[in-house]
Amino acid sequence: MVRILFVHPDLGIGGAERLVVDAALALQSKGHTVRFLTNHHDPDHCFDETKDGRLQVMTVGDWLPRDIFGKFYAVCAYIRMVYAAFYYSLFLSKKEPVDVVFCDIISLGIPIFRLARSNPKILFYCHYPDQLLSKPGNLLKQCYRMPLNYLEEITTAQADGILVNSKFTSRVFKETFKRISTDPDVLYPSLNTRFFDETTITESEQVIKLPKDAFVFLSINRYERKKNLPLALHALKVLQEKLSTMEWNKVCLIMAGGYDDRVLENVEHYDELEELAEDMQIRPKVRLLKSPTDRQKLYLLQRAQALIYTPEFEHFGIVPLEGMYLSKPVIAANSGGPMETIIHEQTGFLCEPLPSEFAIAMARLVKDERFCERMGDMGRKRVQQRFSFEAFSSKLDNVVTELIQNDAEKKYK
Repeated sequence: MVRILFVHPDLGIGGAERLVVDAALALQSKGHTVRFLTNHHDPDHCFDETKDGRLQVMTVGDWLPRDIFGKFYAVCAYIRMVYAAFYYSLFLSKKEPVDVVFCDIISLGIPIFRLARSNPKILFYCHYPDQLLSKPGNLLKQCYRMPLNYLEEITTAQADGILVNSKFTSRVFKETFKRISTDPDVLYPSLNTRFFDETTITESEQVIKLPKDAFVFLSINRYERKKNLPLALHALKVLQEKLSTMEWNKVCLIMAGGYDDRVLENVEHYDELEELAEDMQIRPKVRLLKSPTDRQKLYLLQRAQALIYTPEFEHFGIVPLEGMYLSKPVIAANSGGPMETIIHEQTGFLCEPLPSEFAIAMARLVKDERFCERMGDMGRKRVQQRFSFEAFSSKLDNVVTELIQNDAEKKYK
C-alpha cells in the first residue's frame, strides 16, 4: 500500500479536476491510501466524490487572494500553491506522512514538498504547459511571464516522474521545456465507467424537458473563450440552410458547462453566447446550462443524439470519451487530443474549425439517424478497447509502484 497525496489548485468542475479525481479513485481501487490537498473546494461546485466521503479533501490557503484588482491571476495561483506546499511540508507531514505526491497544473510546489519529513517521491501530471495557456501580450506582459515560465520549467524538472495526457501534449512539452531531458510518459485520461453504467436517472432529475423526436446536439465545455463555443452557434445557423423545415424543427443545441460566478470570464462569456444566439435568431433552438451536476450531465449525454466539441488544439479532451462511451458520434476540430481519440468517419468527424464544415457533419447525422447510431456504437467499442478505466488504473498503479521501488533500490545500493 502506498500513501498518496493529490495536490490540485482548485478542486472544482472541469477536465483537469475529473482527471485527478479519477486518478485518485483508480489508485484507491488498487488498495492505496489517497487524500487531496487543495486551495479551494466548494461543495456546491465540485464532483460528488470529493464531497460524499469517498475522497478526503484538505483545503489550505483559500484566504489568499485569487487576483489583484482583476490582474496577476498566475502569480496569485502560484503563491496560493506555494503556501499550501509549505503548510503541508512543515506542519502536516509529520502526522499525515505520504510516500508519493501527485501534483498537476502548478509545479512550483515540487521542491517544497521535498521538505516533508517522509521525503515523498513527486509525480507531476502535465495537462499542458501553463505558459502556453497564457494569452500573449505586450512587452510588460512578457516581462511578467518570463520569471514564471522559467520557474515552471526548472521546478517541473525536479519531479521524479512526469506524465502527460496525450502524444500531442508530449510533443508540445518537449518543444517547450528544452532544459528537461526526461521524456514524459503518456497516461491517457479515462472514464470511471461504473458511474455511467450503474446510475439511473429519474424523471425528476431530467434537467431539460424536450419533445421525444427532438434531435439534440450537445456541447459540454467551460464557459471560456478559448473553448471556441461560438463555433457551435454559427454551425447551427449554417445547418438551418442544409435541412428541410421538418428536419430543422426537430433540431436543438444544448450548451452545458462549468460556470463559476467568481470567474469574470465565465459570466461575460455566458452573456456573450446568449447575445450571439439572439443576434443570429436561433435563440429558441439553444439552451444554455450552468455547471450541471454529474447526474444532470449523464442525463444530457443519454438524451443527446450527437456531441459537438469545439476547442482547437485541445490537450486531450475527456468529453469526447464520455460521448463515445454513451454511443454518441462526436464532431470535433481536427487538432490536438481528439485526433487520438476520434476515428474520422467511424466514431465521429474531425473537421476544420469552420461553421460550414461542422454543419456538413451535423446535417449528415440529422438526415441519417441509423448512420448516427452505427457511428455511436463504434465509438463505445473504441472507448472500451482503448480507454478503459481498468487499463488507466493498472498503468497508474504501475507508475506509482515503480517510483517507490526505484527509490528503495537506490537506498539499498
